Amino acid sequence: MLRVHFTPDDLARVRVAPGPDFLWEISNSVQTLQRRDGEREFGAWRRWARPRLSASPRLLSRLLPPRGYSPDFLTPTTGDRGSLQASVDVLLSTPRRRLRAELERLAPPVRLPGWLGELAGGDAEALRELGGALHTYQREALAPHWRRVHADIDADRALRLRSLLDGGTEALLAGLGPQFRWRAPVLEAAYPVDQDLWLRGRGLVLQPSFFCWPTPATLADGELPPVLVHPIHHTPDWCAPARGTRPAPGPLGPLLGHTRAGVLRATRTGCSTLEAARLLGVTHPAVSQHLNVLREAGLVTTVRRAGRSFHVATAEGRALLAVEDPPAG
Repeated sequence: MLRVHFTPDDLARVRVAPGPDFLWEISNSVQTLQRRDGEREFGAWRRWARPRLSASPRLLSRLLPPRGYSPDFLTPTTGDRGSLQASVDVLLSTPRRRLRAELERLAPPVRLPGWLGELAGGDAEALRELGGALHTYQREALAPHWRRVHADIDADRALRLRSLLDGGTEALLAGLGPQFRWRAPVLEAAYPVDQDLWLRGRGLVLQPSFFCWPTPATLADGELPPVLVHPIHHTPDWCAPARGTRPAPGPLGPLLGHTRAGVLRATRTGCSTLEAARLLGVTHPAVSQHLNVLREAGLVTTVRRAGRSFHVATAEGRALLAVEDPPAG
């Protein structure tokens, strides 16, 4: 079990990450790719991804076993991480002492053969190979699905922020999912090892992750800036768009039209017009037209603030969606 200990100052400094973290998604997906559970969520993606991977990204599995410890330096929590390249640059600037300490924790010194030993010593060529493997893996395994990853994390983020607005920080923590239990001032979470994370006024970043499975994740070193990575709900058949097809139409498609039904699905937990367009792969004006129809039918409501429109399914809209997808409804 993981126990996250809050002070009053920490409760005031909880925030939800602004979007997917490139290196957390890479790390979590490498681990998920090696597992066999989560067939409903990841089975189709595993069957799609495994034949595509070149030899280079496969070395990442040596750093990221499917269970147990993985080095913290692979998922930095400081520095510029607004792009994959910026994130990799932060990772590759890890001090040599930390590289060696974390890699020796992964495998004792006598078991650091070849490339791992060179990486632990900060060898420039080994670091370049690691950076190249991260870029290649992202391109081969994740980039074709990145629109879906981003959209589902946007939806989860909207859900968390709604919980925060409705019930404050404690409601946000209590509603993270079935793996969590809020027993003030401690957040308990299902976890493969027994670990305590003392925040001590530093606050906590909640990082939704598409590929985090089946339990939350955090850093092994409690002195690093605190982050709690948690699984999100996955839309049905999310892997389908990577094969060049539209999202699965579902029973609402014949009733509303497939694109309009997709727009309604996007508003289940709230989205902007741009987010819906990105999710569905259609133009901004087309999404606006569909939203106008849904709004006039009483299925969607729109809030406008600071030049942005945020669309949320009404109770009637959510009831319609619940017929199509009972677990999400």
